[in-house]
Amino acid sequence: MLVSFASTLLAQSSDWVAPTIDWHALAPELVLIAGINIVLLLDLSLEASKKWALATITGVVMLGAFVPVVTLALVGDETRSLFDGRYVIDEYALILKALFLLVAYVVVLMSQTELEEGGYYQGEFYVLMLCSVLGMVMMSSARDLVSIFVALELLSIPAYMMAAWRKRDPKSNEAGIKYYLLGVFASAILLYGMSLLFGATGSTLLTDIGSALGDGDLIALEVVAVVFVICGFAFKISAVPFHSWAPDTYEGAPTPVAAFFSVATKAAGFVALMTIIFIALPGADDVYKPLVWAMAALTMTVGNVMALRQTNIVRMLAYSSVSQGGFILMPLAFAASPDAAGSALNAVIVYLLVYAFMNLGAFSIVIAVSRKTRSGEISSFGGLFSYAPGLTVAMTILFASLAGIPPLAGWFAKFNAFRAVLDAGSSSAYVLAGIAAVNTVIAAAYYMRVLRTAWMDEVPDGDMTPIKPPAPIIAALGITVIGTIVLGVLPNLVARFGDIDSLTGAF
Repeated sequence: MLVSFASTLLAQSSDWVAPTIDWHALAPELVLIAGINIVLLLDLSLEASKKWALATITGVVMLGAFVPVVTLALVGDETRSLFDGRYVIDEYALILKALFLLVAYVVVLMSQTELEEGGYYQGEFYVLMLCSVLGMVMMSSARDLVSIFVALELLSIPAYMMAAWRKRDPKSNEAGIKYYLLGVFASAILLYGMSLLFGATGSTLLTDIGSALGDGDLIALEVVAVVFVICGFAFKISAVPFHSWAPDTYEGAPTPVAAFFSVATKAAGFVALMTIIFIALPGADDVYKPLVWAMAALTMTVGNVMALRQTNIVRMLAYSSVSQGGFILMPLAFAASPDAAGSALNAVIVYLLVYAFMNLGAFSIVIAVSRKTRSGEISSFGGLFSYAPGLTVAMTILFASLAGIPPLAGWFAKFNAFRAVLDAGSSSAYVLAGIAAVNTVIAAAYYMRVLRTAWMDEVPDGDMTPIKPPAPIIAALGITVIGTIVLGVLPNLVARFGDIDSLTGAF
């Protein structure tokens, strides 16, 4: 019997042809994998006094992975499908990969000085960041439940450890524990929902799931599966009521890590949610639409109201990040509308791009100022203009953009989100747009409060010593401020990402 079985296997193997792998399409992932191994090996061999070079090498790896993304975008508009359609490289994926790599590069600039001066383990930190970014890059191309979940865990597990990087700080330990416990719980809910979705449709491929649910006549099992999947991703984007981890985690984690969480991990959650809604759940809009609508309204409202009460600027930015997530989530409630599908996809992508510049810049300001004040309290920004006018002007640009004031990039992101909602033309769309308009005004209040403190209040301790940020922080601020201004003045640079068919053939 064993001989017969072996001969059968040999006969089958003789007819088997190895699948052709498009190595160019996988080049960004391969560069990151090589970078992880290089940084790890150098960390083992370099002396402690030379560990500063790891930040530069990590930055080079990020830029090196960015190069094949650009070349893939320039080669043509064709969609490259790998592994039976489970991994797709198209314009949609390339835009998001570029976003993640750019964000990671800026975070490396923000982290370099703090890690060197704080005595943290630099090599391990950059290895974990590269692993997390690899998961995000994979998430952009994942078109299968299994690959999405693997990418999600690959980006999340390093993030749990990064949150607790200041291991002697009780707040950092608290941040790591809360993020880990709630993250694992959310992953369990998500995985359970995915298993139900597989059981109901018989496939993990998103296109097959979309075909199975296409008639819109869902059974109870499918309804529960959709709800669990949406709720699982709601944690990753810190949507209300799954947001409770965000303020404590952002405050306790090192500030560059908080910036990384507020932009990169949030964007990755939105990418996964977007991909599943547009490809797998177009026939389940009766289930996810009211859920996403309610979460968007609650997220922007609760986030803004809580931000108004904060005296610590990192916690304020944490609740601001929650609120901004509500604005990003808003167009997805109408993703199934024939009139709003394209504009909804465009609105989310544009908002993620713009939000990355604005929020990373805001955290760069916090890092630069706190180096002098040694405080995260908003009151410590009093009189900032009198001894750091350049930082104050940069902060004014970034906070005004977060508030949605033209002609900065934030106004265009919000305008696009409102337009996508109003394109749906339903009463629920008008109500949600009204809630968002009220929240835009509320958000402006706490952003302007910080600016008033910086421009008009007295210096708390009377210390007028000028702030001289390190060169990497200046570089991070330059990238974010210029990006915020350019995308506001020239919104057509990203406005073209509105054709749903050109973004990805799968959609």
